Amino acid sequence: MTLASASSEVARVLASTRPLPMGDAALRAGLHARRLLFLKSLLVRLERLGGALGPPARRRFERDWGLLESAERADPSAVRDVLDYPMTGAWLAEALAAPDGPALERHLAHFGGVALAAAIRAGCPVGGTRTLPTGVLALPGLGTLRRTTPEVRLTSRAGTVRMADPTGRQGPVLLRTATRPDDRTARVLGGGPGWSALRTLPGSAIVLDDLDPYRVPPHGIGPAALPAAERPESARRLWAQRWSEAHALLSATDPGRAAEIGTVLRAVVPLAPERRAGGAPRSATARAAPGAVLAQLPDDGGELAESLVHETQHTKLAALHDLSPLCVPGAGTLHRVGWRPDPRPVMGVLQGVYAHLALVDLWWRAARTPSVPSGWRRRAGPRLEIYREHVGEALSALGESDELTLVGREFVRGMGRHHASLGGAARSLR
Repeated sequence: MTLASASSEVARVLASTRPLPMGDAALRAGLHARRLLFLKSLLVRLERLGGALGPPARRRFERDWGLLESAERADPSAVRDVLDYPMTGAWLAEALAAPDGPALERHLAHFGGVALAAAIRAGCPVGGTRTLPTGVLALPGLGTLRRTTPEVRLTSRAGTVRMADPTGRQGPVLLRTATRPDDRTARVLGGGPGWSALRTLPGSAIVLDDLDPYRVPPHGIGPAALPAAERPESARRLWAQRWSEAHALLSATDPGRAAEIGTVLRAVVPLAPERRAGGAPRSATARAAPGAVLAQLPDDGGELAESLVHETQHTKLAALHDLSPLCVPGAGTLHRVGWRPDPRPVMGVLQGVYAHLALVDLWWRAARTPSVPSGWRRRAGPRLEIYREHVGEALSALGESDELTLVGREFVRGMGRHHASLGGAARSLR
């Protein structure tokens, strides 16, 4: 099978938005390949910089790269999990975009936490002294260490990592990790002064990430430039409650989607709570960090369930587009869609159609499942009718567009077929 035919087959499988193992596996492989490509691009850039990169920054990077290689030899799957963690992608994007000089070197300092997280996950020996320019050591997917001193001394023994203050003014942090066979994310066991561990959401391996310095883009989210919610204002207990409510609704309505969310997503990032009066809570997926849902705390489990389904599709489509582009970049034609007031480029329409088609599918099932809570069923009815029409109109516009690639056209036709199976047919689909 050629790469083109493989991409077309993956697009055909994913077009319905339905959870399917083949599609999820292809997307995970594509995401990892892109992450390795970005990491290689960073290496190439540093090689080309030569002496223009400060000697201390180069020594730190080479030391951390050696640690990552050791972890890879010890446990490749652990290293893959850390590299594929959403905020590792966000860090790589920021580092690659940073100008040469101090800005780049500040981003390179974060690589020490990436390599150390991989080594801890892999059970690889660590040692030496790390300099913490900001007083923070962030371990992607695990947690953060905050120190009042600029250095931390690392030692490891029998699977336990000791992070000590060389001055002796703060007690040591002791960490070891344990992974259940059904978990992709290691749980951090232990603690000590200055250590904050990420917490998993109930019944899942998905973390509530209110710590990672790269969890929200520098410009924030949306027109209001919403920043991340900082611990302890991130409302962990309320998030756990909403998560349990959402999981119960999704499991009752569509167990396959509930399971897919646990497979595709790695993190939920709480956003600051400010919103316009009467406005719905905002959620988003950062282009550089697929697998993380950035969201304001929803009012109830139903709102969160809808956001999770919506943002999961954004992650899937972003990974598919990286695997095989669905449209020609930069053509510039804008289209009106029913769910937004502003006209959207073709890729924006694709993202919106795919996410809303999944919601139409969810609401279609909720409206026809007697066992789901009556309030959830009543909520689904109006949404189903409105967005089924909106999706049909947008699919018709995509069907007439000349900006789609061959894979993109097949993908749109597949979405159209699924839309028709839910009681609505797009007009003029070619």
